[in-house]
Amino acid sequence: MTWATRSTAPLPALVLLGGFLVPVVFVLWAYERHGRDLGVSAVLGCFLAGGALGVPAAALAGSSVPHPSPDWFLTVALAAETAKLGALAFTLRRQPGIRGTRAGLALGAAVGVGFAAVESTGYALAAALAAPSGRLEPELLRGLLAPFGQGLWTAVTGGALLALRRPDGRFRCAPPVVAACMGVSLLHALADALRAVAPWLVVRLTGRGTEPGLFAPGYPPQPSAAQQHLLTLVSAAGPALVTLAGAGWALSLVRRNPPWKNTP
Repeated sequence: MTWATRSTAPLPALVLLGGFLVPVVFVLWAYERHGRDLGVSAVLGCFLAGGALGVPAAALAGSSVPHPSPDWFLTVALAAETAKLGALAFTLRRQPGIRGTRAGLALGAAVGVGFAAVESTGYALAAALAAPSGRLEPELLRGLLAPFGQGLWTAVTGGALLALRRPDGRFRCAPPVVAACMGVSLLHALADALRAVAPWLVVRLTGRGTEPGLFAPGYPPQPSAAQQHLLTLVSAAGPALVTLAGAGWALSLVRRNPPWKNTP
């Protein structure tokens, strides 16, 4: 309806639905699957903390580094993953009985999808305001894929953090936790970098030369329909491959930690 009428009135509902649908579905699944063991306050609290604490921290870190640059991608990724890990620890600070790798995987993923919901909504709103007719297609696909990347990365760090949590509830900043945080930060930075170079790749693939404003609002010429669809494909392909790497990492932790090994 939005596309057919070219009206901006339904955009807020469309953006919110696109940004929050997949994350909310995951939280409902996590509650149904793990709610009795972890508690609804832990699952819901992690989801809310991921968006409320993680996104502002990443935005503050990104504003202090010139963009675009390799340093910017790595700084934002490291700040986001550290903030999400801090949000997980903050939410569980008064629940010392919650520990173990599998609990960390579930609750870390809840933090990650909460972060992704707010981040995807913000990017989609920015795209709609900048160029409603040209950039929403990539952002809609980003809204679908982002929760999997963010959720998987924080699941890995959450699993490492809660696996080493002390019986009295204190968290340990041990080498495995630092290594997991650095590893997922590199995956996060790589996914963002691949998405950022997508317009340049499209220009090269379509033989249009080196027109810097091809996909930027306010700069003629505007991309053709074929170029816009190609941009969507290229923007999703690279991050999707990185997401598969994160999925393999998380699945390896699940297989090495069956449920009976993580009973508090």
